[in-house]
Amino acid sequence: MTSISRAKKVSSTAMVAHGNAAPPEHGGNLAAARLLFPDAPEPFIDLSTGINPYPYPLPLLPPDLLARLPDPDAVDRLAATAAAVYGAPTADHVVAAPGTQILLPFVAALAPPGRAVVLGPTYAEHARAAALQGHAVSEVSDMAQLAGADLAIVVNPNNPDGRIVAKEALLACAAALRSRGGLLVVDEAFMDVGPFDASLAGEAGCGNIVVLRSFGKFFGLAGLRLGFALAAPALAARLRAGLGPWAVSGPALAIGTAALADATWIAAMGTSLAEAARRLDGLLTEAQLDIVGGTWLFRLVRTTAAPKLFDRLGEAGILVRRFADEPTRLRFGLPGDEPQWRRLRAALARNHGNPHVASNEA
Repeated sequence: MTSISRAKKVSSTAMVAHGNAAPPEHGGNLAAARLLFPDAPEPFIDLSTGINPYPYPLPLLPPDLLARLPDPDAVDRLAATAAAVYGAPTADHVVAAPGTQILLPFVAALAPPGRAVVLGPTYAEHARAAALQGHAVSEVSDMAQLAGADLAIVVNPNNPDGRIVAKEALLACAAALRSRGGLLVVDEAFMDVGPFDASLAGEAGCGNIVVLRSFGKFFGLAGLRLGFALAAPALAARLRAGLGPWAVSGPALAIGTAALADATWIAAMGTSLAEAARRLDGLLTEAQLDIVGGTWLFRLVRTTAAPKLFDRLGEAGILVRRFADEPTRLRFGLPGDEPQWRRLRAALARNHGNPHVASNEA
């Protein structure tokens, strides 16, 4: 990971004044990709997100789930299931939400406006959400620089490079913050494919720790919009109050509960994703791309030819994630089926100038 020699400081006022109140560019925008590459072959392959391309099979749902308001008992069942799976102390420590993205400003508001410090470079929405809640935001590269924050934010595993911060370091940071009333937020959106022993879910009762968990990424159902905050009951109650009643839809409650309880599918999918990530490594290495990080759901590469490679892949109908502030880097998600694997290998081979690779089985 490229180090940052000094903290990058952006005040909340400056962020809004320069237009950063709008969400930054993210992956998954196929409409924009089709405008950018109008002659690309269809179907377009979206490798620009870290979403599992092998989604959980949807269970049959009773029609009345869409005809009535979500059942509070179903919310409680989902919270209890999530607590057991993620390792939170109790269901009272779990807040279900329509995706973790919507939780970011509510979580940032748990700390009075002050100094927010984000361990970066990382997912840009954390800084934006903190700024919108009145915090002065800094991005740093050293965990030690989080200790003086009012709001400290760590993405673990990190997006986009997969960096892991050890649990002991996070707990030490939380203790330092606690002594001065600071809050630690740990975004574990990709912890389903990370080292389980690095999770802070079991420490959510400490009083100044909030852990975020994504449902849609690992289960491949991002459009369902489901995510969780794990926090001490008093903080959890504040988040629930901010979200209001019926925050999660009836179908999302039912599907989320069923999927989280399916230990057999979860274990098998973990094995499948590890194998797919190794296969992707092989293609990227074959194309002489420098793999600099990732998780089982994505790989980050570095190449001076990144802009040209992005365009070449786009012309082949393959969208990968580029980064305006890191122009030598691209992130590759996992292809979803054999035709996609073959198309990716062929496109990478053409970029590398080796047409013989494209004729082989992917």
